[in-house]
Amino acid sequence: MNDRTKLLTDWLDALGYRDYTLSPASEDASFRTYHRLQSGGNSWVVMDAPPDTEPCDQFIAIAKKLCDANLSAPKIVEVNLPLGFLILTDFGQASYLSLLDKDSDGSLYADALSALLQMQIKIDCAGLPVYDEALLMEEMELFKHWFLGELFGIELNQAQAVQWDAIKQVLVQNALAQPQVFVHRDYHSRNLMKIEQNNPGILDFQDALKGPVTYDLVSLLRDCYIDWPTIRVDQLALDYYEFAIVNNLVDVKPAIFMRWFNLMGIQRHLKAIGIFSRLKIRDGKGDYLKDIPRTLDYVQQVSARETSMVGLDALVSDLGLEFRVKKLL
Repeated sequence: MNDRTKLLTDWLDALGYRDYTLSPASEDASFRTYHRLQSGGNSWVVMDAPPDTEPCDQFIAIAKKLCDANLSAPKIVEVNLPLGFLILTDFGQASYLSLLDKDSDGSLYADALSALLQMQIKIDCAGLPVYDEALLMEEMELFKHWFLGELFGIELNQAQAVQWDAIKQVLVQNALAQPQVFVHRDYHSRNLMKIEQNNPGILDFQDALKGPVTYDLVSLLRDCYIDWPTIRVDQLALDYYEFAIVNNLVDVKPAIFMRWFNLMGIQRHLKAIGIFSRLKIRDGKGDYLKDIPRTLDYVQQVSARETSMVGLDALVSDLGLEFRVKKLL
């Protein structure tokens, strides 16, 4: 039993929990861990968030914002901020990732898109961090540092470095040009649970901030963990655009919205590839490497069809990244 487990069980005992079992509930890409607490036929989820690395305050604040907007976030049952433990209501084990297929995707995505619209319309962004230029740039540098540098030992030459800087500038300008709304930041199939009432159950929202209107949309539709035909993704994005127009979230032509969506996806996927690489190298979580080919494929697909990303398309090709990733796996 490690120190965190001992602290947790002592706390549960002090709260009066008896004859309970603890089992892993999910894996997280941070230092946060989750346990399923079961006792007497009841079930809860315990979040273990070491306070020096994963403070709980933001999770509690965002959970309240979601609940106030009539969205399904876990209810907080017990809190121990000094130790970094929360006991939450349990949405079960039916994640979107485990359920999505060609028969279920229509209803599941309809619910997820409806919830996303409500988040953007109803949640006040006051007090949230802002997705500013510095953060957008910092995220993309994860790709250069951890994926190119640490995973493959690639150092950009002078011409490639200039090209990389130009790519980042286009992606930052695209993000900042969009209407700025509540952004969950990890709104995808691993963090959405199928529940009976007010579906979906929304998880892992503690990093929410104020940012581009297409960010969560592309997280959901160009999911790093499951993919769909391009024509299907584009149609769902345009369906969402129609709702966004009606609700005064956006006021641009469809082509501009889709450019926002496509370029926002590239920014996110560059970040994700960097994070997956870091999880392997720094944290020893090698399972995330298998998600890099799909995520890199999104980058290639979009950069090939967006004229402002011709430099990125060339860079991926010149560095042989597709071949390197296949060889890696």
